[in-house]
Amino acid sequence: MRVAAVLVSLLAFGIAPQARAVTLGFDCLTNNLAGDCAIGEAQLTVDVIDLGGGTVEFHFKNAGPAASSISEVYFDDGSLLTLSAVIDGPGVDFEPDANPPDLPGGEDAVPPFQVTEGFLAESVPAPSINGVGPSEWLRIQFILQGGQGFADVIDELTTGELRIGIHVIAFASGGSESFINPPIPEPATAVLLAGGLLALAGLRRRTTR
Repeated sequence: MRVAAVLVSLLAFGIAPQARAVTLGFDCLTNNLAGDCAIGEAQLTVDVIDLGGGTVEFHFKNAGPAASSISEVYFDDGSLLTLSAVIDGPGVDFEPDANPPDLPGGEDAVPPFQVTEGFLAESVPAPSINGVGPSEWLRIQFILQGGQGFADVIDELTTGELRIGIHVIAFASGGSESFINPPIPEPATAVLLAGGLLALAGLRRRTTR
Protein backbone atom coordinates (compact mmCIF):
# COMPACT_ATOMS: atom_id res chain seq x y z
CA MET A 1 0.00 0.00 0.00
CA ARG A 2 1.38 3.42 -0.92
CA VAL A 3 2.58 5.64 1.92
CA ALA A 4 1.00 8.96 1.00
CA ALA A 5 3.09 12.10 1.24
CA VAL A 6 2.06 14.50 3.98
CA LEU A 7 2.62 18.18 3.29
CA VAL A 8 2.64 20.60 6.21
CA SER A 9 2.15 24.30 5.55
CA LEU A 10 1.06 27.54 7.17
CA LEU A 11 -1.79 29.12 5.23
CA ALA A 12 -2.98 32.68 5.51
CA PHE A 13 -6.76 33.13 5.81
CA GLY A 14 -8.76 36.23 6.65
CA ILE A 15 -10.27 34.32 9.60
CA ALA A 16 -7.07 34.28 11.69
CA PRO A 17 -3.59 35.85 11.59
CA GLN A 18 -2.00 32.48 10.83
CA ALA A 19 -4.21 29.48 10.04
CA ARG A 20 -2.44 26.14 10.18
CA ALA A 21 -3.11 23.28 7.81
CA VAL A 22 -2.01 19.74 7.04
CA THR A 23 -2.58 18.11 3.66
CA LEU A 24 -3.16 14.34 3.69
CA GLY A 25 -3.28 11.82 0.88
CA PHE A 26 -5.23 8.56 0.90
CA ASP A 27 -4.32 4.87 0.78
CA CYS A 28 -6.57 2.44 -1.08
CA LEU A 29 -8.37 0.08 1.30
CA THR A 30 -10.51 -2.17 -0.87
CA ASN A 31 -8.04 -2.81 -3.73
CA ASN A 32 -10.72 -3.99 -6.15
CA LEU A 33 -8.72 -2.80 -9.16
CA ALA A 34 -5.10 -1.67 -9.04
CA GLY A 35 -5.59 1.02 -11.68
CA ASP A 36 -8.48 2.64 -9.80
CA CYS A 37 -6.50 2.54 -6.55
CA ALA A 38 -3.60 4.27 -8.27
CA ILE A 39 -5.88 7.01 -9.60
CA GLY A 40 -7.39 7.69 -6.18
CA GLU A 41 -4.03 7.73 -4.43
CA ALA A 42 -2.59 10.08 -7.04
CA GLN A 43 -5.32 12.73 -7.13
CA LEU A 44 -7.40 12.70 -3.90
CA THR A 45 -6.37 14.77 -0.87
CA VAL A 46 -7.86 16.44 2.20
CA ASP A 47 -6.59 19.64 3.83
CA VAL A 48 -7.12 19.70 7.61
CA ILE A 49 -7.39 23.39 8.47
CA ASP A 50 -7.48 25.24 11.78
CA LEU A 51 -10.16 27.92 11.39
CA GLY A 52 -9.75 29.13 14.97
CA GLY A 53 -12.42 29.36 17.65
CA GLY A 54 -12.50 25.58 18.13
CA THR A 55 -13.48 24.88 14.51
CA VAL A 56 -11.61 22.56 12.15
CA GLU A 57 -12.28 22.19 8.43
CA PHE A 58 -11.65 19.18 6.19
CA HIS A 59 -11.24 20.36 2.60
CA PHE A 60 -11.53 17.41 0.19
CA LYS A 61 -10.06 17.82 -3.30
CA ASN A 62 -9.99 15.77 -6.48
CA ALA A 63 -7.10 17.07 -8.57
CA GLY A 64 -8.04 15.01 -11.64
CA PRO A 65 -7.72 14.47 -14.50
CA ALA A 66 -8.82 10.82 -14.39
CA ALA A 67 -12.54 10.05 -14.04
CA SER A 68 -13.52 9.49 -10.38
CA SER A 69 -15.97 10.94 -7.87
CA ILE A 70 -15.94 11.02 -4.06
CA SER A 71 -19.49 9.95 -3.20
CA GLU A 72 -19.31 9.59 0.60
CA VAL A 73 -16.99 10.75 3.38
CA TYR A 74 -16.68 9.20 6.85
CA PHE A 75 -14.87 10.00 10.11
CA ASP A 76 -13.76 7.51 12.74
CA ASP A 77 -13.61 8.86 16.33
CA GLY A 78 -11.34 11.70 17.47
CA SER A 79 -11.97 15.01 19.21
CA LEU A 80 -14.67 16.13 16.80
CA LEU A 81 -17.90 17.07 18.51
CA THR A 82 -20.46 18.35 16.01
CA LEU A 83 -20.58 18.37 12.23
CA SER A 84 -21.38 22.06 11.86
CA ALA A 85 -21.29 22.73 8.11
CA VAL A 86 -21.13 21.01 4.73
CA ILE A 87 -19.96 23.46 2.07
CA ASP A 88 -20.30 22.40 -1.56
CA GLY A 89 -17.93 23.50 -4.28
CA PRO A 90 -19.23 24.22 -7.80
CA GLY A 91 -20.84 21.10 -9.27
CA VAL A 92 -20.86 19.31 -5.89
CA ASP A 93 -23.95 18.59 -3.75
CA PHE A 94 -23.44 16.84 -0.39
CA GLU A 95 -25.71 16.43 2.62
CA PRO A 96 -25.03 15.12 6.16
CA ASP A 97 -25.59 11.38 6.74
CA ALA A 98 -24.82 8.70 4.17
CA ASN A 99 -26.01 5.44 2.66
CA PRO A 100 -24.29 3.08 3.23
CA PRO A 101 -23.80 4.31 6.83
CA ASP A 102 -20.45 2.51 7.08
CA LEU A 103 -17.35 2.91 4.91
CA PRO A 104 -17.47 0.06 2.34
CA GLY A 105 -14.63 -2.30 3.18
CA GLY A 106 -14.00 -0.51 6.48
CA GLU A 107 -13.96 -3.84 8.31
CA ASP A 108 -10.71 -4.67 6.51
CA ALA A 109 -8.84 -1.72 8.00
CA VAL A 110 -6.57 -2.35 11.01
CA PRO A 111 -8.23 -1.68 13.37
CA PRO A 112 -11.64 -1.82 11.62
CA PHE A 113 -12.92 1.59 10.53
CA GLN A 114 -15.92 2.43 12.72
CA VAL A 115 -17.87 5.52 11.66
CA THR A 116 -18.63 7.86 14.55
CA GLU A 117 -22.36 8.57 14.78
CA GLY A 118 -23.27 11.65 12.78
CA PHE A 119 -19.79 12.09 11.31
CA LEU A 120 -20.54 11.31 7.67
CA ALA A 121 -21.90 12.91 4.52
CA GLU A 122 -22.85 11.85 1.00
CA SER A 123 -23.51 13.27 -2.44
CA VAL A 124 -27.16 13.45 -3.42
CA PRO A 125 -28.43 11.48 -6.44
CA ALA A 126 -26.93 11.16 -8.93
CA PRO A 127 -23.74 10.66 -6.89
CA SER A 128 -21.52 10.26 -9.94
CA ILE A 129 -22.55 13.79 -10.98
CA ASN A 130 -22.89 15.49 -7.57
CA GLY A 131 -19.84 13.90 -5.96
CA VAL A 132 -16.37 15.44 -5.87
CA GLY A 133 -15.17 14.89 -9.43
CA PRO A 134 -11.97 16.05 -11.16
CA SER A 135 -11.03 19.64 -10.25
CA GLU A 136 -13.87 19.81 -7.67
CA TRP A 137 -13.87 20.19 -3.88
CA LEU A 138 -15.95 19.77 -0.71
CA ARG A 139 -15.48 21.37 2.71
CA ILE A 140 -16.77 19.85 5.97
CA GLN A 141 -16.45 21.73 9.25
CA PHE A 142 -16.57 20.42 12.82
CA ILE A 143 -16.79 22.15 16.20
CA LEU A 144 -14.38 20.51 18.66
CA GLN A 145 -15.18 19.27 22.11
CA GLY A 146 -14.55 21.66 24.99
CA GLY A 147 -10.89 21.89 25.85
CA GLN A 148 -9.78 20.34 22.54
CA GLY A 149 -7.88 22.21 19.85
CA PHE A 150 -6.22 21.84 16.49
CA ALA A 151 -3.12 20.27 18.06
CA ASP A 152 -5.32 17.49 19.50
CA VAL A 153 -6.75 16.79 16.04
CA ILE A 154 -3.21 16.54 14.63
CA ASP A 155 -2.15 14.26 17.49
CA GLU A 156 -5.08 11.93 16.77
CA LEU A 157 -4.34 11.91 13.04
CA THR A 158 -0.77 10.95 13.98
CA THR A 159 -1.75 8.08 16.28
CA GLY A 160 -4.61 6.87 14.06
CA GLU A 161 -7.22 7.60 16.73
CA LEU A 162 -8.85 9.86 14.15
CA ARG A 163 -9.18 8.51 10.61
CA ILE A 164 -10.88 9.82 7.48
CA GLY A 165 -12.48 7.49 4.95
CA ILE A 166 -13.86 8.19 1.49
CA HIS A 167 -15.83 6.05 -0.97
CA VAL A 168 -15.01 6.80 -4.59
CA ILE A 169 -17.08 5.83 -7.64
CA ALA A 170 -17.35 6.69 -11.36
CA PHE A 171 -13.92 5.42 -12.39
CA ALA A 172 -13.64 4.78 -16.12
CA SER A 173 -13.54 1.07 -15.29
CA GLY A 174 -17.02 1.31 -13.75
CA GLY A 175 -15.58 0.20 -10.40
CA SER A 176 -15.46 1.78 -6.96
CA GLU A 177 -12.90 1.90 -4.15
CA SER A 178 -12.64 2.97 -0.53
CA PHE A 179 -9.67 4.92 0.81
CA ILE A 180 -8.45 5.98 4.26
CA ASN A 181 -5.77 8.48 5.22
CA PRO A 182 -2.45 7.16 6.52
CA PRO A 183 -1.31 8.42 9.95
CA ILE A 184 0.73 11.63 9.88
CA PRO A 185 4.45 10.84 10.36
CA GLU A 186 5.83 12.18 13.65
CA PRO A 187 8.36 14.57 12.01
CA ALA A 188 5.54 16.27 10.10
CA THR A 189 3.69 16.86 13.37
CA ALA A 190 6.78 18.43 14.86
CA VAL A 191 7.16 20.78 11.88
CA LEU A 192 3.52 21.81 12.13
CA LEU A 193 3.71 22.59 15.83
CA ALA A 194 7.02 24.42 15.39
CA GLY A 195 5.49 26.54 12.65
CA GLY A 196 2.56 27.38 14.90
CA LEU A 197 4.90 28.39 17.72
CA LEU A 198 6.93 30.60 15.37
CA ALA A 199 3.76 32.31 14.20
CA LEU A 200 2.68 32.94 17.79
CA ALA A 201 6.14 34.25 18.68
CA GLY A 202 6.00 36.69 15.78
CA LEU A 203 2.56 37.83 16.85
CA ARG A 204 3.80 38.41 20.42
CA ARG A 205 6.76 40.46 19.16
CA ARG A 206 4.46 42.67 17.11
CA THR A 207 2.03 43.21 20.01
CA THR A 208 4.73 44.01 22.60
CA ARG A 209 6.52 46.71 20.59
